[in-house]
Amino acid sequence: MSSPGSSNVPSVVSGWYERAAADPARVVLADLGDPRADFAAIQLVDEELVQPVHPIVDRGDGQQAEAIARAEDAGLDVSDPIVAATVLVRSGAADAAVAGATRSTADVLRAGLKVLGVAPGVEVVSSCFLMVLADGRPVAYGDCGVVPDPDVSQLATIASSTADTWTGLVGPISGGGSPRVAMLSFSTKGSAEHPRVDKVRAATALVSDRRPDLTVDGELQFDAAIVPSVAAVKAPGSPVAGAADVFVFPDLDSGNIAYKVTERLGGARAYGPLLQGLDGILHDLSRGCSAADIVDVAVIAGLQARSSGAIGT
Repeated sequence: MSSPGSSNVPSVVSGWYERAAADPARVVLADLGDPRADFAAIQLVDEELVQPVHPIVDRGDGQQAEAIARAEDAGLDVSDPIVAATVLVRSGAADAAVAGATRSTADVLRAGLKVLGVAPGVEVVSSCFLMVLADGRPVAYGDCGVVPDPDVSQLATIASSTADTWTGLVGPISGGGSPRVAMLSFSTKGSAEHPRVDKVRAATALVSDRRPDLTVDGELQFDAAIVPSVAAVKAPGSPVAGAADVFVFPDLDSGNIAYKVTERLGGARAYGPLLQGLDGILHDLSRGCSAADIVDVAVIAGLQARSSGAIGT
């Protein structure tokens, strides 16, 4: 990974590093012992980006007692590094955690749901990828890793969560701008009729009702959501079309495929999957991740823990 000050690092990422270094958070690295996590810990310390925390609970610490009991009541082993990481976050012994370089997403989610739980007011835990495009533009894709086929209400929650994640990570660097949320479909504004299109339309209306602070529109095809000239033809007058920052996919198939295509063919950098909706900051890692990926996600987790207000809820 290049240093944050090098010219080939997108400005948004440089901004993350600068903010992280100004107030390093305590982040549990649940995969310590794996060479990638160990190398990431060294870089995080050397660059003073976060304070790495070992995934070990302390039964003698009274502040951890409730979280330990919660984990064990759920049948979890607190000697498991992922479980220990969530105990440390719930108890306040750490600010955030990253896990999954050596374990499955299911293991990470299980510990997160049973120990941290779902954040108040959130219907479903989901994920997104913060994508930095080849031209440096940051956008968010959700959901790309958790909910296979969301219903209308779940899709609306995913949209709100992903918009909040974008706001927390990009807003402070872009001068506090608000995202424009595109609810994606194979139809734009009635160009096709199908129950799957109906779902996106209903979810769009629900987001607007729940979150009047968000600029959201749908149903939109991807080209209408991102290309101004296409938007002018397919969705004239839309407050989102042609300028979307947050892209909400109708199901996990399309979201997961899209982020990989954007990364592998489009030359974008993908940061995540970032879990959304837990009552605490815990992020998943791909088992194919590099040390640089762990550094990036640990920085993001630390920033979210330090941000005012709830991120990803």
